[in-house]
Amino acid sequence: MKANKIYLAALLLAGSFSQVSVAQTAGNYDHHEAFAPLFYPSAGNEYRGAAGNPGPKYWQNAADYTINVSLDTATHRLSGATVITYKNNSPDALPFLWLQLDQNIYRQDSRAEATTVVSGGRYANRNFTQGYELKSVHIVVNGKSQPANYLVTDTRMQIKLPQSMKQGTSLQIKVEYAFTIPEYGTDRMGRLKTRNGWMYELAQWYPRMAVYDDVLGWNTLPYLGAGEFYLEYGNFDYTVTAPAGVVVAGSGELTNPAQVLTATETARLAKARNSDATVMIRDSADVVKPEARKGNLTWHFVCKNARDVAFTASKAYIWDAARMNLPDGKKALAQSVYPVESAGDGAWGRSTEYTKACIEHYSEKWFPYTYPVATNVAGITGGMEYPGIVFCHWRSTKGGLWGVTNHEFGHNWFPMIVGSNERKYAWMDEGFNTFINDFATVDFNKGEYSRKQSVQSAAKYLFGKTAEPIMHIPDVIQNNNLGAEAYYKPALGLKLLRNQILGPERFDYAFRTYIDRWAFKHPTPWDFFRTMENVAGEDLSWFWKGWFFNSWKLDQAVKEVKYVKGDPANGALITIENKEQLPMPVVVFVRESNGKSDTVRLPVEVWQRGGTWTFQYPSTSNVTDVVIDPNGDFPDIDPSNNTLKTSSTKPLPAGSTVTSVLNKYIDAIGGADKVKAIKDVTTIEKAEVEGAEVILTSKAKRPGQFYMDIVVPAMNNMLITKVIINGSDIKLTAMNQAVPDLNDARKQALKETVALFPELDYSNSGNQVVLDPSLTTVNGEDAYLVTVTTPAKVVIKNYYSVATGLKLQQTIHASDDEASTNYSDYKEVNGVKFPHTRSAKMQGHELSFKNASLKVNSGLKDQDFK
Repeated sequence: MKANKIYLAALLLAGSFSQVSVAQTAGNYDHHEAFAPLFYPSAGNEYRGAAGNPGPKYWQNAADYTINVSLDTATHRLSGATVITYKNNSPDALPFLWLQLDQNIYRQDSRAEATTVVSGGRYANRNFTQGYELKSVHIVVNGKSQPANYLVTDTRMQIKLPQSMKQGTSLQIKVEYAFTIPEYGTDRMGRLKTRNGWMYELAQWYPRMAVYDDVLGWNTLPYLGAGEFYLEYGNFDYTVTAPAGVVVAGSGELTNPAQVLTATETARLAKARNSDATVMIRDSADVVKPEARKGNLTWHFVCKNARDVAFTASKAYIWDAARMNLPDGKKALAQSVYPVESAGDGAWGRSTEYTKACIEHYSEKWFPYTYPVATNVAGITGGMEYPGIVFCHWRSTKGGLWGVTNHEFGHNWFPMIVGSNERKYAWMDEGFNTFINDFATVDFNKGEYSRKQSVQSAAKYLFGKTAEPIMHIPDVIQNNNLGAEAYYKPALGLKLLRNQILGPERFDYAFRTYIDRWAFKHPTPWDFFRTMENVAGEDLSWFWKGWFFNSWKLDQAVKEVKYVKGDPANGALITIENKEQLPMPVVVFVRESNGKSDTVRLPVEVWQRGGTWTFQYPSTSNVTDVVIDPNGDFPDIDPSNNTLKTSSTKPLPAGSTVTSVLNKYIDAIGGADKVKAIKDVTTIEKAEVEGAEVILTSKAKRPGQFYMDIVVPAMNNMLITKVIINGSDIKLTAMNQAVPDLNDARKQALKETVALFPELDYSNSGNQVVLDPSLTTVNGEDAYLVTVTTPAKVVIKNYYSVATGLKLQQTIHASDDEASTNYSDYKEVNGVKFPHTRSAKMQGHELSFKNASLKVNSGLKDQDFK
């Protein structure tokens, strides 16, 4: 799907609670498999060149559309007719044609409904319609019209032709139809009621040609929800007739503004076309002003060389716009339509600014924007894209609105310009788009919403027990993994390719070449792989195999340090290992006792002859530290073996024991009596993930009761995860699906990590509690390390401040899954100090949860934990 980055981050957050384990096995590397010479399944041909370019006889068919529809706002229905002019450019004679009827996904008897899990999900139907109600289907050949011989199968229609279409010939298909607009259209379209009327987001609203190509012939995968679209290019001429007062915005250019706009709106729009600052076309006062015009108005749009069109309509819309400045002096219009509920500088009042900024950035860096208008629409859809128009959630604000706007408009490059097959290869548009989104975020307003992400801390999510290879169709990938396999992992792969393997200059040139070669064409994954290799001049088959076709893990380790002839002055011999199957270049930081330090970069070829490699470092004194990947730029699943240290440690203060450290902590937060007097705690915490607000609600009650849920308000209050512990009854839900593999060990592990003030009971619960013999440092502060190993073999590491006694950090390691949390901003509630800020790294994202509400002894009942 075209999930925006908020949804992606939500999936990542869910993954931090739903991943079971990361199975680690040392010594899994086979260099013969990693660097096997035979990768490409076939040679290049006259249609698709061996170098990744379209061949001299490359072809694709074309489809032009003339569409005329009417919107009935009283019955929420769309009706009209579509005429498709289809041209066969293939060398094949076509005895039949296939069309896509995507509205049929909303029928109760649809294949999508039958294959949706009972707990629902983002693509599940929440209400049903009759889908497309076909009134007539005709074909027109050489000016003669006749009823079509057609068959509808779920979301597809086959038309059997009286005579096969020969190469170079065209025919027309005319379909008259109607459908009821679903209120929630699998988060890609729908309607939303506001105080000033309904807002309609119309997509998949006309019969569309399926693609016939040189790879598969007809592409007829059904529309099930997760898989998106694969479409032919052509020109669109369409009209929408709606009641006067309704604002209609759609893909392409409005060709009859004088017939549908007021004189004031026309003048304001003209001003906006010449203004870098946002100009209000229709403000909140205009929205509630009585409409002087009567009857219906027809809005006429033209969109050229596009693969699809969509539109929106509502009386409730505020409308603003500004000029976009594109390469070579070209101009286009950025505009936004949204209800009064979404207005304001902290919300949709900046939408046009965001739209203008990201499109100007992508146009300059990758390929010029190709449409005359870019429209951002506020509505029920969380995030969805179409040529020149995107649908974003009406409740999005601040960084969340930037993130979804940036992501959805990024799709105008992938797949609107580079027309890959989304139904089969979601990563070729979602992953590529997620990759370029980060550049725009860093660039926008001097990084206003840019946040550094740790690649290393994302490794355990990307390579978890339930991880799947990227190279699967999205309907096959499990819902909880779609964010990783379609968005985050392919984007991270391109980031590694750019920053660590090829370098920015070589990568950017190759990536731009790929876009330029395949603009308005249909590339396959092999076309992308071949282009990157040929333009960058690098055999990358080891990378494609490991990252895209398999779930090979990365685990680089420092094995040992020796010295030439036993003398550091002669140089150090540093041995490193590749313990898992994925090879990667190596970045090694080395520090000596004399203070000298340097970073060594080794190419991936060091792993061609096996899983260990020794290199000589020109040391002049003892090597004290060797660190692989010092900046956390690689997705290494086991960073603990990345470091070899020989430097001295800081001893404990005299008299320090486990008991003294734990007692000091209890005294620091209020004393044992006050802590024991607290029987229940309820907290509401808030954080931002990719700019979207995330709300975490937790309830804990002694003994043995716990509840937690995480929701994203801007995504229709999407429930990301929920945990309920009530004695021996433990339930875990992620993305509306129950996590099925809660064995006894994992249940016990959950119970042991959510206890209320566990320091009171560490010594009485069968735990092994050990104080580390030396001090460590947490955020620049000396700290005691107390390691607790529970009966369920959960390892909990607590770091307590030497100065204050307060807990600074906690790391929990269970079944090879690790989570770390920092605590700060302690404030007293009912005589006990609680941390009011908790920060953590979850799958590479820095999260900082701040307390919005904290209540103690509120009298929680048993029903609060059901």
